[in-house]
Amino acid sequence: MSSLLESLQKMLGEKRLSRIAHTKIGIGGLGGLGSNVACHLVRSGFMHLVLADFDKVEAGNLNRQFYFEDQIGYLKTEALAQNLRRIHAQLDLTLCPERVTAENLPRIFGECVIWVEAFDKPEAKKMFVEAALKLGKPVVSASGLGGWGQADALTTTFPRPGWAVVGDQRTAAGAEHPPLSPRVGVAAAKEAAIVLTWALGEEVNQ
Repeated sequence: MSSLLESLQKMLGEKRLSRIAHTKIGIGGLGGLGSNVACHLVRSGFMHLVLADFDKVEAGNLNRQFYFEDQIGYLKTEALAQNLRRIHAQLDLTLCPERVTAENLPRIFGECVIWVEAFDKPEAKKMFVEAALKLGKPVVSASGLGGWGQADALTTTFPRPGWAVVGDQRTAAGAEHPPLSPRVGVAAAKEAAIVLTWALGEEVNQ
């Protein structure tokens, strides 16, 4: 057993850690949200992740995403896999360096128990969440993370059972409210906390 899993087993116990380690998670979008959610999940004992994003690492990503300067130009799937395996080398990662569409969603994420929506564009968010709910998959998404200021404004709401939304629901990322590490990081941690709770078979306090 790796050092990470040994330490987690002491904190969580064998039964809970086994449940986490055997739960497959799908993450759509590997930017500020997705890359950091993946990091939190791996540090929490998740072993099986499906990572989907067609994009490559750019210099403008480094202010909030889990990548490094020497990875600029790499596919995000490959770069993130490298970084996650620095945390835990024995991960089971399925890398999908392709644009997620309504047509390929079931193929990419169909075997995942819980889905994480981490896209930038509203239409992609909507497509992902609708597909998850149609297939009966618990899904956590985000809306309203831009700018800085009061991080406590990033709350978690539950539009319906099995769907959690993190964010302030109004501050879209853009020129006036750029996506920066503190609020994006808070949202990613909240998404990961929901995934962890669901994986353990518990309800998130609403």
